[in-house]
Amino acid sequence: MKLSLFATHRTPGRISARGTRRTSAAITGAALAGLLATATPAATAAPAHEASAPRTASAAAALAAPDIPLTNVKAHLTQLSSIAAANGGNRAHGRAGYLASINYVKGKLDAAGFVTSVQQFTSGGATGYNLIADWPGGDTNQVVMAGSHLDSVTSGAGINDNGSGSAAVLEAALAVSRAQLQPTKHLRFAWWGAEELGLVGSRYYVNNLSTANRARISGYLNFDMIGSPNPGYFVYDDDPTIEQTFKDYYAGLGVPTEIETEGDGRSDHAPFKNVGIPVGGLFTGASNTKSAAQAQKWGGTSGVAFDRCYHRSCDTLANIDDTALDRNSDAAAYAIWTLSGA
Repeated sequence: MKLSLFATHRTPGRISARGTRRTSAAITGAALAGLLATATPAATAAPAHEASAPRTASAAAALAAPDIPLTNVKAHLTQLSSIAAANGGNRAHGRAGYLASINYVKGKLDAAGFVTSVQQFTSGGATGYNLIADWPGGDTNQVVMAGSHLDSVTSGAGINDNGSGSAAVLEAALAVSRAQLQPTKHLRFAWWGAEELGLVGSRYYVNNLSTANRARISGYLNFDMIGSPNPGYFVYDDDPTIEQTFKDYYAGLGVPTEIETEGDGRSDHAPFKNVGIPVGGLFTGASNTKSAAQAQKWGGTSGVAFDRCYHRSCDTLANIDDTALDRNSDAAAYAIWTLSGA
């Protein structure tokens, strides 16, 4: 999650043209060529339709949503951590670690039968990448998207921010493949670049969609920082149907939720919302302090930030609450299954 809309130029992660040249030398030509060989524009033509709000599937269909294995999600986090360690300690925009992260996620999705495309953009003198993955089938006039930002800040590996969301979305997509899901609506997954510089990748994607293709997106679900070590359980209060879907899931667990306010407008749902696309998502807190009432409700430590390692080098594999990550990964799958009419 980026710092704030008003702190874009102060956010760690922007690199100069000189820094870009140094970084580019560290990226092998073979890796870049392999990545771009399959790149296609993210938006494709299809018949126009009127936008419709996501609808809730039957209770029986919702019950079919899988339990996302925490061990699988954490295995992806381990890979992202290793990628950062091998590439200067981070996975930031314009750095070798980000490109390696894109290649890792893309490889998993290609092997699972997704149709993937890589969208290029430029920010701060460096090339950035969005990864889009479409699951074949479903009504392409009604698209349910789930996404997360894949970049970290330059100060660390970014395992909670936002390896947690990226790993959960990846494993939910792989669960779709394992189930050979045939939802009513079309499913699309996305991993955004340069979020930490001001939502650059997701804004580029939305701005380059035609009006007709924007109208085809029934809902966008965002997952940014969903494994904070002193977690809260926050639900976006944007689209009522999406919001209620997440609340229903947590009500079934007996876990109370609160409306998300700390990150409002500061993550990749904002560009979608700004053009009228229904959005929703989950969040476990960043630098805000957990209150006594929240600690009583959720456990954890009052008077301490939800994530003391937010945008710091200590955002490592040790900076994850397994229970929060597990619950939110399952909630993501529940929402994807339910809202797509699976």
